[in-house]
Amino acid sequence: MLHKIILAAVSGILLTGSFPETGLSWLAWFALLPLLIAARDLKFRQSFRLGLLTGIVHYLSLLYWLSYTMKTYGHLPVYLSVPVLFLFSFYLSLYIALFSGIFTRISSGPLFSFFMIPVLWVALEYVRSFLFTGFPWELIAYSQYKSLHIIQVSDILGPYGISFLLALSNTSFFIGFLYVTGTKWHEKKISTGHVSISLLVFIFVLAGFWYYGKSRIEKTDSAVSDSAGITISVIQGNISQSEKWDPAFQYATVKKYINLSRSVAADKPDLIIWPETAAPFYFLYDTGLTKKVQNGVAETGAGFLIGSPSFIQDGKNIEFYNSAYMLGPDGKVTGKYDKVHLVPFGEYVPLKRWLPFLGKMVEQVGDFSSGKKGSTVGLNGHSIGVLICYELIFPYLSRAEVINGAGLLVNITNDAWYGRTGAPYQHFSMAVFRAIENRRALVRAANTGISGFIDPAGRIIGSTPLFEDAVMTKRVPVLKELTFYTRFGDIFALACLAAAISAFLVKSRKK
Repeated sequence: MLHKIILAAVSGILLTGSFPETGLSWLAWFALLPLLIAARDLKFRQSFRLGLLTGIVHYLSLLYWLSYTMKTYGHLPVYLSVPVLFLFSFYLSLYIALFSGIFTRISSGPLFSFFMIPVLWVALEYVRSFLFTGFPWELIAYSQYKSLHIIQVSDILGPYGISFLLALSNTSFFIGFLYVTGTKWHEKKISTGHVSISLLVFIFVLAGFWYYGKSRIEKTDSAVSDSAGITISVIQGNISQSEKWDPAFQYATVKKYINLSRSVAADKPDLIIWPETAAPFYFLYDTGLTKKVQNGVAETGAGFLIGSPSFIQDGKNIEFYNSAYMLGPDGKVTGKYDKVHLVPFGEYVPLKRWLPFLGKMVEQVGDFSSGKKGSTVGLNGHSIGVLICYELIFPYLSRAEVINGAGLLVNITNDAWYGRTGAPYQHFSMAVFRAIENRRALVRAANTGISGFIDPAGRIIGSTPLFEDAVMTKRVPVLKELTFYTRFGDIFALACLAAAISAFLVKSRKK
């Protein structure tokens, strides 16, 4: 059994290695193979445990930065932050454990398994995206964010189509391994026909993805060349998290962002974007700092999108929001977006009655409230969809904004929480998919990086380094096309979930 434990752990390591910052994306094409080999001849309970081990190794090594964040900004001591990391990793590992356990339970013939393994993997990734508010951080698809020709099909299937392809690759390797080693699969010998069919199907699907991607990139580039555009500057102020909410540094922070904004005046931007909570005070309420920002805006002659907390008071009831204000060239507010999908333990505390020792890591009074899904802000006749920080990882939010008319997407964030870990690189990788899924340019402004520009084909056309003052200006297209994925969402993932449930119920009834 020791060799099976080692194989399961190796799968976890390979999965993590395929993501940024390591970035060995080719590992994802066979990362599940060791787990499949180890679990193939086991009962549900044993294979479940192996999958759990794979998941724990993977998520502990992928999300190690959570412990750093909780300790540094949540003020949790190590003896609490490390167990919380283990607990969260354990929860996420249950999805891989279920994958491993159900895979051995429903598998019968090699060809049935060849199709059901990818279906099951996608089904469980999809459930992870919404259960308990969802945490679709670094689905296996995101490891391929630089493989432009492969990932273009996301405008039909979403990221789950790429996850399916990667799982299909792993299954092809698995069937090939069984054939080469002469290993039987549920008392059935793997024939040359089984290997040939699985290999041909995989090559056919891969080729289909690649040729679709090639065609789609050409059509997208053509649409971009014929489209209207706006010139945007992103401002990366590089404000230390330890200073960000200190009243003694508020004036200096605002002054720095204004000075950096003045430096791009020669580029004549239509819009200048500041990151999440770049204005670390209640905009429009703190009159002195608000006036300073508005005067700075008026000096540049550009529109501004700035991140700031806000609140609404109704009698004794106060609702707080993580917001983005759109300001006209005169400094007056022309629109406002309130964050919809909040960060558990970052912007509100779920289960406070049972977890009283866990506080929020955002230094504001009270929990934040959610804004209205699909809201957009306007600039020069164009609608802009705003995603604040964590919202970037949820495709349904960008889809709702594009359906409501957004011609481009903006992500403002403050990744200073993560320090110099792999988290900022992981976070940025997911932005590529939001651009492709909706065929919209995506502009990202981050307090400490990574800021950048992504075109509607998913190309990263500019990015900034971490923890440096930076400004960047690009002209980006404003498109109107609605993709299949924008219109219909996760139909493919839902179909996989339905197929997985049906197969499990049928197999369980037979047994």
